[in-house]
Amino acid sequence: MSITGTPVALLYQAQQPPARNGILKPMKPGGYSDSGADIAYALREKQVPISTPAIHPQLSIDLDWVFPDTEAGILHALAKGAQVLWLNTILFNGHPVEAFLKKGIAAVGQLPHNTDLYDDKWITNKLLQKNNLPIPPAVLISKDNMYDYQLSFSFPVVAKPIRGRGSEGVIVANTQEELDAILEEMLAGEKYGSAVYVEKFLEGQEVTVTVMPPGKYEIKGVCQEKINYWSLPAVERFNHQNGVAPYNGAVAVVHNSRVLDDAQLQSQKIIALCKQCESAAALVGARAPVRIDCRQDEQGNYFIFDLNMKPNMTGAARPHRQDQDSLSALAARKIGWTFPDLLVNMLRQQWRL
Repeated sequence: MSITGTPVALLYQAQQPPARNGILKPMKPGGYSDSGADIAYALREKQVPISTPAIHPQLSIDLDWVFPDTEAGILHALAKGAQVLWLNTILFNGHPVEAFLKKGIAAVGQLPHNTDLYDDKWITNKLLQKNNLPIPPAVLISKDNMYDYQLSFSFPVVAKPIRGRGSEGVIVANTQEELDAILEEMLAGEKYGSAVYVEKFLEGQEVTVTVMPPGKYEIKGVCQEKINYWSLPAVERFNHQNGVAPYNGAVAVVHNSRVLDDAQLQSQKIIALCKQCESAAALVGARAPVRIDCRQDEQGNYFIFDLNMKPNMTGAARPHRQDQDSLSALAARKIGWTFPDLLVNMLRQQWRL
């Protein structure tokens, strides 16, 4: 049976991940069922067999296309014939899917253990820094030290959740007074947990790089063996709101993002940055695409400021979502991949424990 002839089921997030060291990851409304439905529909259009909870899924009903990532939801998907689980959800140690992976079920996505570990920005950025990758200076501020911490870098700064999701909760502070107010609000609530990540604000160009894992890919009709991690073309982000790229649920990324032009992509700085991002993906053991956000300082030097183990994977597949290409889908188009082409190539990288 060919890889693309194996029935696939899309999982979406039906539960909040457990707290880790007092840190919470906020749950996305809908649990990525929108992108899961985009993926399922696009794969079906590519003649990939898709298992769905609804016998005749409706185009505009996301939950007709995806199964909850609970034990019952996964059993339902397998009962409907699925042989590959597409992990379009937030994974963690102890996630229900682990029991099925241990039985040899094939998957598309990351290892739960790796996602649990590297969703923590502090742990991930310290790992990258230890391996000589450029990270903005940062500090952890908790409820215990929020009145006696010291910054080793100047304002403006960025406060963000340690286990964030996109740009939600990310705020630029220009003064100590602004930062104090932001910290009080973030640490008083229960949404993000007991600590906040604060880093130097980088005022230059922002780009995002999608890194693909090693494997066999079809690019422009030619099958290629990629021995190492490799990058899709870098995408520039613009039209920031208060210094931060707006959440894609509020502003579709096609309205504030574009692939760099050929001259920019061939510049030494971007080539070097992509190599650094590929090294970062290798360090976290990525088994599926990761998206790495980077930004220039005042001197034009790029820094990695966010590694996303689960990039947004919405796409312009269903007729009512033609403006919903994700950053990774935009990058893929530059090498000749449609959104369905990107997904089929992701499916080729399925793995078993």
